[in-house]
Amino acid sequence: MTPIERVWDYANKIVEGEIIACKKHIWAAQRFIKDINRTQEDDCPFTFDVDILEDFNEWAKEFKHSEGVLAGQPIILTDFQLFIVANIFCFLNKKNGSRRFRKVYIQLARKNAKSQLLALIATYETFLSDEKHRVYITGWSKEQSDEVYNAVLDQIRNTDILKGTYKDSYGKVTRIRTNSIIQPLSKETRKLGDGKNPSVGIVDEYHAHETSEIYDVILSGMVARKSPLMVVITTAGFDLSRPCFKEYQYVTKVLDPDNTAVENDDYFALICELDEGDDIKDERNWIKANPIVGTYEEGVDSLRSDIKVALEQPEKMRGFMTKNMNIWVDKKENGYMEMSKWNLCEAKFDLENFRNTKVFVGVDLSAKEDLTSVTFMGRLDGKFAAVHHSFIPEDKYNQRMAIQDIRFDLFVQNGYLTIIPGAVIDQEDVEKYIEDKVKEYSLDVIELCYDEWNASQFAINMEKKGFTCVIIPQYLKVLAEPTADWRIQVYKGNAVHQGDGLLTWAVSNAVTIMDPNANFKLDKKRSPDKIDPIASLLNAYARAMRGLPLPSVYEERGFVSL
Repeated sequence: MTPIERVWDYANKIVEGEIIACKKHIWAAQRFIKDINRTQEDDCPFTFDVDILEDFNEWAKEFKHSEGVLAGQPIILTDFQLFIVANIFCFLNKKNGSRRFRKVYIQLARKNAKSQLLALIATYETFLSDEKHRVYITGWSKEQSDEVYNAVLDQIRNTDILKGTYKDSYGKVTRIRTNSIIQPLSKETRKLGDGKNPSVGIVDEYHAHETSEIYDVILSGMVARKSPLMVVITTAGFDLSRPCFKEYQYVTKVLDPDNTAVENDDYFALICELDEGDDIKDERNWIKANPIVGTYEEGVDSLRSDIKVALEQPEKMRGFMTKNMNIWVDKKENGYMEMSKWNLCEAKFDLENFRNTKVFVGVDLSAKEDLTSVTFMGRLDGKFAAVHHSFIPEDKYNQRMAIQDIRFDLFVQNGYLTIIPGAVIDQEDVEKYIEDKVKEYSLDVIELCYDEWNASQFAINMEKKGFTCVIIPQYLKVLAEPTADWRIQVYKGNAVHQGDGLLTWAVSNAVTIMDPNANFKLDKKRSPDKIDPIASLLNAYARAMRGLPLPSVYEERGFVSL
């Protein structure tokens, strides 16, 4: 069969169930068939070029597998790979001949030849065009970006057709005739490609990216290109606060034929994962996440070996589910909170709902040159409710924004963060904030609960102003109960928060340290970033969990659950 016949046959077998596939893979195949049929209509804005698929298929054959059971043999694209290529490269806009799909998101399990396909995309664009291309391969770490770049080097160094046409030096491949380049970039090396007019951006293992910084920089630099291409290929991850999961949620809506509210004709997506309710021990399901590995015996044997280890060592099951079965698992190693459950506790309320009621105030002063946080803890509709606010020195804020780490500017705009001029936080600003809020909303503060580190003068000042100040020792024996109980209240739906992005970010950062008796508390040193907002919340809850047996104020305060 010709390549297009293979692709058409593959898509139909996916839709008809002859090839086992997950729901989202089936949606992608249905979309392809629908789009091919659309090209026969006069008003269709795009066409399909079969010759490009032929060219790409022949290009792949010029290279050899560098590892695995096929090492040394020519690369013969699988039907699955040809399906991807046909979608990305063959749909063209009728107006100007540019590619229809400018963005690509592909999610599948590891060892399904992701690096090989990405390398072929990079070399195809670079060596079969008269255009001056800039192809950037990006990873959060240098190791990640180097993986695909090394696959590029393996391919071009082991084929005769490219001898003398390129040079690889100074960490990049340059095609001599057009001066096109292929270059790896990473956050780790502080090379992000800003302003370099990329034509192709390749993002490998996007789930590992803590922010969308690299993705955004590459994408924004493509505006001058006629036919840019942004490609994300990743496995699933276990941190639902990261940008990859948000992209996964979005492209799921793009694929869903029943979701007519989200349409994006410029975005190609393909997700290969186990469906909800699938038994991970049933080998028949494995091909859903492993469209290549699941088709040959050595690949299936490898999965059998991996699941055997995961079943015998439960701590490795998370890795098996994300990397082998491509399932997003809402749990980081020693992570404190399942963010999906935290998000369900979002509600519409503010300090006005606490007016004339009893509250506890938790404070985490932290270092004067870093984040300081305050949480008011009250009861609404019989639930524990938290209103948080933080402070950051201007110098630290500018540092954060300079590296585009987290969107602290949005936290400021949304009223959850105050910038203190200068290099340090003046505790008087925190004292005044608490006083002003107490006065503005007539709050009955039962206790002001604080971590005594760096807070001696703060406590003295607040005591003089009439507050009852209580030290919350940051020891395991003190914090274990409130830390565990707050999570229980969240999971049971007995706690609410405002959907505050800064607090949610801190919760997603929080990891725990545990003693031999399974008692645990948050571990600031091992958490990947700041957790002061949730620390202040737990300081308040340490006393509020027994000090706020208040009746419901749902009716009189107008509390509305989302």
